[in-house]
This record gives sequence, structure tokens and C-alpha cells, in this order.
Amino acid sequence: MNHFNIAVDGPAGAGKSTIAKLVAKELGFVYVDTGAMYRAMALYFLRKGVDPKAAEEIERSCPEVDVTIRYQDGVQQVLLNGEDVSGLIRTEEVGNMASAVSGYMPVREKLVELQKQLAAKENVIMDGRDIGTCVLPDAPAKIYLTASVEVRAARRYKELLEKGMKADLKEIEKDIEDRDYRDMHREHSPLKQAEDAVLLDTSSMTLAQVVEEILKIVREKGYKADGGQA
Repeated sequence: MNHFNIAVDGPAGAGKSTIAKLVAKELGFVYVDTGAMYRAMALYFLRKGVDPKAAEEIERSCPEVDVTIRYQDGVQQVLLNGEDVSGLIRTEEVGNMASAVSGYMPVREKLVELQKQLAAKENVIMDGRDIGTCVLPDAPAKIYLTASVEVRAARRYKELLEKGMKADLKEIEKDIEDRDYRDMHREHSPLKQAEDAVLLDTSSMTLAQVVEEILKIVREKGYKADGGQA
């Protein structure tokens, strides 16, 4: 059976995870949060006190890390060496570490293989920085999701405040700009729009509008409600 895969790429704070989860629920797809997988590895490196510039130590540490994703009662759980770290990986510190180490080939190779295995077994929607270009280059539906730096920072600022966390809007904007630069200029698998991806700027769109547009794209790319491809 051929499984239908949806690849969603884009810069930090573009809403990829939120949108992908909603689309997955609408279609009954498995949502694969690749960013969470990289964040789990980043958390391991932070706990171990690894310098993000210490390439050799990062490579030596990779075999020690096991990252898996499972669903329990429809809720995604991210496991780091058997520990559920879902609630620990969404800090700015972990996000910055994930951006810094995700360009190292040993890190990418370890996680990409797991991501490919998941996509071969299920209808999945997967979001990240290089899904359409490297992880799922044959995915029939590819979306490049973006928004202005100001809009992405404002969304992140609001999210942090709602969680009761302190936040500085200007610092968040600077973090996003820095992460954009690192992601787009890293040596391996840099962030870029796949040639056959549909560009979707969500700066002035509601969540519902973005979801509906992606569902429209998926249908146009051949997905049928019975789970197959046209």
C-alpha cells in the first residue's frame, strides 16, 4: 500500500507544529514532530554540558541517545532514553541548542532514518526544516510555511505569556533572526523551499484559513479521503 506523506517546512515560529497537528487530526494522519526529536537530543546535550561547537563530543554522544515518538490516548509523547520529556523541550534554551546542533551530520543521520521509517509505514504529516528537500523528497504534498519575523515573534511572545513565562519581544525577534540565519546557512540540509513546494505566507491568515488552504493543496496533490492517492 502506498502511503500519502505531507512535508511541511519553514522557519522557526511559523506555526508548523500547530498547523500540522490540526491537519493531521482533520485527515486522520500521524503527526511526526521532527522538531521535538531534535529538541530532545538538544536537551540531552544540555544536560551533559556539551558545547554546541564541540563537534567531536557531539558525534561521540549520539550513540548514547535514543529518541522516539509515541501516541498515548491521541497525545504525542517524546521519549529521551525512555523518559517522557514532552514538557521539558519547549524552552528557548533548548530551541537554540537544537538549532545549533541540528546541522551536524551524526545528529541528522540518526533522526532522519527514524523519520523515514515512520513515513514508510503510515500516512504522515511531518514538519521541520528539510522535510521536503531531504527527509521526504518524494512526498506528493509539500508546503513551505512562513511568516514575517515580527509576526512570528509576536506569536511566540503571546504563547510564552499565556504559559505564565517571562518574555521580551525584542529578544525573541533577535533569537528568531539568529535561528533563521543558522538554519539557512548550515552546511548540511539548510532550510530552503523545495522546488515543488507550495509557498504559504501565514502572516495575515488565521489558523483555520491556513488549515483549509493546506487541505485544499493536499486534495489537489491527489489525496483521496479513503486514504489512497488519486
